[in-house]
Amino acid sequence: MFIITVSPRFGDIDGLGHINNTVLAGWFELGRNPIFRFFEPDLNLSHDRWTLIMAHTDYDFVGELFFQYDVEIRTAISRIGSKSFTVCHEARQEGRICVKGSAVVVHYDFIRKATTPIPEDKKKLLAEHLAAPEQSATTPI
Repeated sequence: MFIITVSPRFGDIDGLGHINNTVLAGWFELGRNPIFRFFEPDLNLSHDRWTLIMAHTDYDFVGELFFQYDVEIRTAISRIGSKSFTVCHEARQEGRICVKGSAVVVHYDFIRKATTPIPEDKKKLLAEHLAAPEQSATTPI
């Protein structure tokens, strides 16, 4: 599992004084960066080197997030397939789970415009961060 801490910015707040729901997509993306580095250590986004594309994301907002407290983003792997894997996320504040989410990431060849198998060495790296079977986007990680 990877854990990062994010300090909310004033501009992250909505009219009700909560962290805006659109902000979580960016924070969960930050949480995926260590996983992206398994595939491209320099995070070089050139089409001949980058091999990942997002296929699906979802979010469950189960509690409020506020400006004055840091947010802990937890990231793990919940599934590894032959050509894709699923990342599960949590946003926690003051010890409470406030947002849960997941993202399906596909191994992809941008030049050929086709999915490709995940190399075995990358699958092993992903497996090191596999959440326990009972853990997913709907249960704590």
